[in-house]
Amino acid sequence: MTDPHAPPTDWKHDGVRVVPGNQLDTNTAQTPGMNRAAAINFARVGARKLWAGTVHIHAGAKTGAHHHGPLESVIYVVRGRARMRWGAKLEFTAEAGPGDFIYVPPYVPHQEINASSTETLECVLCRSDGEAVAINLDIEPAEKPEQVLWVDPTHPTGAV
Repeated sequence: MTDPHAPPTDWKHDGVRVVPGNQLDTNTAQTPGMNRAAAINFARVGARKLWAGTVHIHAGAKTGAHHHGPLESVIYVVRGRARMRWGAKLEFTAEAGPGDFIYVPPYVPHQEINASSTETLECVLCRSDGEAVAINLDIEPAEKPEQVLWVDPTHPTGAV
């Protein structure tokens, strides 16, 4: 049933879109050490409130410190081991593996690191706006970051 208050829509051309994995757009904001490719954004499908794509970090590589302005980000690890560092001096760290989700709040300085020296880190990335904002930062990282456990109602004492 159609909403009688909605404007007329050409569902054939303005409905569901499928973006083949081999046709992602690499003309995106890039961060040193990371390759981003857009699947869903305004230019590709007309998305106004989110951005989604893939991220690959080569074995042993890491991004530069950066943040994404007012955007929220969710990273889903498909393959490999991600090590996240964050904070004013990247003084905190946590790791995630295949099947894990990582949430990055707005303006949080962070760095993605491929924890493997032999395997590419492959992730899916979603952001809360159609803009692919990436603001690179010049941060002197802490030498020994503090490990932070993931604490939530299911893991009240933390999980690595």
